[in-house]
Amino acid sequence: MKILFRCDSSSTIGLGHVMRDLVLAKELSEDEIHFACQNLKGNINETIPYPLHVLSSNDPKDLIELIKTLHVDLLIIDHYGIKYEDEKSIKEATKVQILSFDDTYEKHYCDILLNHNISADASRYKNLVPSHCELRCGSAYTLIRDEFKKEKEKKRDKTYDVLLAMGGADSANLNIPILKKLPSSYHVSVLTTSANANLEALKEYVKDKPNISLHVNSQEVAKLINQSRFAITTPSVMVHEILYMDIPFLAIKTASNQDDIYEYLKKNGYKVYKSFEEWYDYVLKHNVEVYNVLQ
Repeated sequence: MKILFRCDSSSTIGLGHVMRDLVLAKELSEDEIHFACQNLKGNINETIPYPLHVLSSNDPKDLIELIKTLHVDLLIIDHYGIKYEDEKSIKEATKVQILSFDDTYEKHYCDILLNHNISADASRYKNLVPSHCELRCGSAYTLIRDEFKKEKEKKRDKTYDVLLAMGGADSANLNIPILKKLPSSYHVSVLTTSANANLEALKEYVKDKPNISLHVNSQEVAKLINQSRFAITTPSVMVHEILYMDIPFLAIKTASNQDDIYEYLKKNGYKVYKSFEEWYDYVLKHNVEVYNVLQ
């Protein structure tokens, strides 16, 4: 089977779509895999180990032409900018089978819908997808990278008090504000990537702080999580990985597409905050200098 992934990454969009698609692509290793992406600022297209087709726009006509040229059997769409109407026009023009990622309960014209979030509720897709659509929702479909499965079996010393992971692009620019609120006695590991538009400012901030270790484009994310006593992150794909590694955490919401996981975590008793300001208000009430994030 010939499979085409349609996704993008950038300093604004973030890296999560491409990252999770690469996990799924690896699970489909017996098939012929292709990716179609735009060349957006801060993208990670160069990390995609499959044939890459660069699109000049998000116009479905460009995608339709590529599907016909490649003779694609299955199109996997992981893109907030591709709507129901676009999927319908693609389907009608090519007859290709469509699998659509979704985590915000939008209307889709697809054959398979995948919501791999732990919070996913299949019943909420009633009247949002065609009657024949196969729903793949919930933790049974959560995409976990192999490195986490291997790392989970290892016992490591807890080198870091806190792991700070606000997304590869940190589009809300919260790394430095959060670091400023943590006690200087904490050993902190910061995860980010070259897609972070504020990377140079972050490097400048941490350069004279020996208690902070900055990891850019790390290939050892699972190991760094395993070496940490606690994590501060967003209610996103990273939460799945931190939960899998069984590390205590708090999550700060930074985007509307995190609403569903935010509500799930809150309902299930996890420490989750709707904004940086809400979290900081909590820290102030408990005195940041003695505030124990491990509680």
